[in-house]
Amino acid sequence: MTYQTLLTRVENGVGLITLNRPEALNALNEQLTRELSHAVDAMEADSGIGVIVLTGSDKAFAAGADIKEIKDKTFIDVFSEQFITASWERIASARKPTIAAVSGHAVGGGCELAMMCDIIVAAECARFALPETTIGVIPGAGGTQRLTRVVGKALAMDMILTGRTLTSGEARESGLVARVVPDGKHLDTALEMAARIARSSQPIVMIAKEAVNKAYETHLAEGIHLERRLLYATFATEDRKEGMNAFSEKRKPSFRNR
Repeated sequence: MTYQTLLTRVENGVGLITLNRPEALNALNEQLTRELSHAVDAMEADSGIGVIVLTGSDKAFAAGADIKEIKDKTFIDVFSEQFITASWERIASARKPTIAAVSGHAVGGGCELAMMCDIIVAAECARFALPETTIGVIPGAGGTQRLTRVVGKALAMDMILTGRTLTSGEARESGLVARVVPDGKHLDTALEMAARIARSSQPIVMIAKEAVNKAYETHLAEGIHLERRLLYATFATEDRKEGMNAFSEKRKPSFRNR
């Protein structure tokens, strides 16, 4: 499908989605979030894709919600239409691993969108902020919840109440970002990581992702119980047998995603 606000391509088992509203620093409007949801659906359904990478431009990953589109809405408007619908959250519910490759501004909804991905790779010039309180609202696409879980209450309060911007280095130190790389290398790094993940068994990778996400959401005893059950489940797959046999035979495994 041809999109108006996105560019997409598939290579080496990796689906790449590039936000493409340069005139608005990739601000998230209704059309973009709807098209993004569709693109994620399509890549989830494609058995040839093992990992999804989401990126923007060198200048901006995404500069938040499109204020021009929402500034005149009333409470009844946003309540009735359920502003920030499931289309905003679609990448967060993806079963396949997702990587955000961030350069420049990841502000407001853009920061929230990056946090919906499993891994964030940031260029040194990347900047992360949730400044919604400075324009009279609060983060509404998971910002108050995901940020607090990742960086802790103190830093989340600092960022959300003051509008403080984190540098890429600060984001890495706080645990928000997995890797910081030189400017211009963020996408290549993310694609290399994605290709490496895509070479593994897709079902096994999705099971591992589910286990990690459970740790993010529940207490230790329940998480350990789920992890054990998921481990047992991997023994029902052909790829588990192939992986262990390949290790024993000192060769590379040939996974069939079964």
